[in-house]
Amino acid sequence: MTPVITGLGITAPTGLGVEAYWTATLAGKSGLGRITRFDPDVYPATLAGEIHDFDPAEHLPGKLLPQTDLMTQLALAAADWAFEDAGIVPEQADSLRTGVVTASSTGGFEFGQRVMQSMWSRGNKHVSAYQSYAWFYAVNSGQISIRNGLRGACGVVVSDAAGGLDALGQARRQLRRDCSAVLAGGVDSSICSFGLVSQLATGRLSTGDDPDRAYLPFDDRAAGHVFGEGGALLVMETPENALARGAHQVYGHLAGYAATMDPRPGSGREPALRRAVELALDDAEVSPTEVDVVFADAAGVPELDAIEAQVISDVFGAGQVPVTAPKTATGRLNAGGGSLDVATALLSIRDGVVPPTPHVERSPRYDIELVTGSPMVARLRTAVVLARGIGGFNSAVVVRGGLPTR
Repeated sequence: MTPVITGLGITAPTGLGVEAYWTATLAGKSGLGRITRFDPDVYPATLAGEIHDFDPAEHLPGKLLPQTDLMTQLALAAADWAFEDAGIVPEQADSLRTGVVTASSTGGFEFGQRVMQSMWSRGNKHVSAYQSYAWFYAVNSGQISIRNGLRGACGVVVSDAAGGLDALGQARRQLRRDCSAVLAGGVDSSICSFGLVSQLATGRLSTGDDPDRAYLPFDDRAAGHVFGEGGALLVMETPENALARGAHQVYGHLAGYAATMDPRPGSGREPALRRAVELALDDAEVSPTEVDVVFADAAGVPELDAIEAQVISDVFGAGQVPVTAPKTATGRLNAGGGSLDVATALLSIRDGVVPPTPHVERSPRYDIELVTGSPMVARLRTAVVLARGIGGFNSAVVVRGGLPTR
């Protein structure tokens, strides 16, 4: 059984909702800028991809606001939009066969920081009871399932920036077991001093202060990435369920998925990204020549960019397939980035256009056909999306337009 994708819910620094985000993406509009939620001057990094136009009170009932971190508020809104886009009313769905699988890499960092500050400045009587779960990695899945009355298989995956793809892979497993529909993907947010410090600890964060020059994967000026918030949630269904309920649209289907782990550092063994790509293609029964576009992980770290570019060249042929990384406009969204790239790939297939990689000038050392400057019109049927997480996680997804043939 190959699941179809019938609904998208997007929250990104460049736009809320499918069409706002997609319009900004095709225009190469950037959502990167100086952090505004706190004074970042005492830190070596001062930039992020913030979502500025989201008011939780406009989207959620008041009782949820003191219980939830911004991450969860964004995820709840994305879930509402995804179900609406799919034409699903959760209260009318088969609750026992409708599940939720989300990815998280940070949990509710901002909520946790506020509670710690309150405890240390005012005492332990001022610790919120909601802290017991508002910070937790699984809170998005829990709050979405409770809000929508969904009692099917639910869960969370934690694999850093690979998580958004891994959530889709886990959702496919549940659909092959006993679910008829699963809301899946990732939405992350940790733009607070606690989150920034944790990002700095990775050694991969850009310390540049020019938003147009700070995150430049596959560019000779690359010196790390800018982090951001948001992501995408996708409604995945069995083809039979989509047909039975008269789904009004199918963006495409998840044809293949694979995940691998890099070997232990110092082992001398090859990184495992290529293996993930090859396994995903095998799973999809798709040859490299059938792939029309690759959405790159785009670490923005020269050594990691070199590994990814080599994998793309080795698998698909040097310069033989268009490559794009629209995330240079949003920043790396942690667990939300992979699922947002999948949503973007499906929109690319829908409209026959490859979005550009803003700000980047491809270095000749990378033998890939990186789409920069403006969108590239192309006939698209099959896309590969790559994601890597700190700790050695590698994931690859193959999505195709239309209904599955097997």
